[in-house]
Amino acid sequence: MPVQAVTMETPPEDADLTSTVYIDSDNVDLIAFCSRHAISGNPVQTAVALYHAVRDGILYDPYRIVFSIHGMKASTTLHNGYGYCVAKAILLTAAARAAGIPARLGFANVRNHLATPRLQEIMGTDLFVYHGYTALFLRGRWVKATPTFNRELCERFAVLPLDFDGKTDSLLHPFDAHGKQHMVYEKDHGLFQDLPIKLILQASMDAYPEMMKGLQQGGTGGRFQEETGAFCTVTRDDS
Repeated sequence: MPVQAVTMETPPEDADLTSTVYIDSDNVDLIAFCSRHAISGNPVQTAVALYHAVRDGILYDPYRIVFSIHGMKASTTLHNGYGYCVAKAILLTAAARAAGIPARLGFANVRNHLATPRLQEIMGTDLFVYHGYTALFLRGRWVKATPTFNRELCERFAVLPLDFDGKTDSLLHPFDAHGKQHMVYEKDHGLFQDLPIKLILQASMDAYPEMMKGLQQGGTGGRFQEETGAFCTVTRDDS
C-alpha cells in the first residue's frame, strides 16, 4: 500500500512517533545520538539541538545516494556521517521520534540557483524534485525544519546557514548572503508519516535519468564539499 500524504492540519497520530524501516527511531545508535543532544523536559530545546546536530554533524552530499532500504535508513546516514536532503530529513525525523516529539517527512520541488558546475552537469537541471524537510509538532502546531546544508558548506557557498528556533518554519533561504536569488519553492507534496520511496524514485528517474543511471551503477563519484571552492550561481532567464 503506498504511503499517503497528510497535511499540516492533521493532528499528531501514533504513526508520528512510530519507528519504521526507514525512520528507525528504535535503533540503539540513534537513541544514543538523541540522548546526547536531548534537553530533559524541554521538547522545543531538544528539537533545536537535534536540528543543529543533524545540520552540521552530517555533511550534505548528493553524490553518494543509495536508494535501498539500508541506504535510506536514518541509522545508516548517522553511521555514514553524510547524506543528501532526504536522508538528513529522515535522520532528523527519527531523532525527534526517539525523543518523543511527533515528526513527519515533508517534500517539495524547488529550484536551486546554487550548485557546483559538476552537479549541474550531472543533474541536467536546477530543479530538485522531492527535496526533503522535517515537520515537528511543537507547542501544539507543526513546524517545518530543513537541516540540509551544514554550516561549513554554507560558508563556502556564501549562503547564510539556515537556523531553526523550534517556533517558526525553517525553509531554505530565497536569497544568498549577497542578496542574489537562491532557492524557489515550486510545489509542495505534503507531509508523510513514512518515506514515500516509490514516489521519490519515480520522480527522480523522470527528472535526472543520467544521474540515476550513474547512482544505480555504483555512484557518481566525488565529494560534493570538495567541489565547493568553485561554485556557480545558476539563474533562469524568464523573459
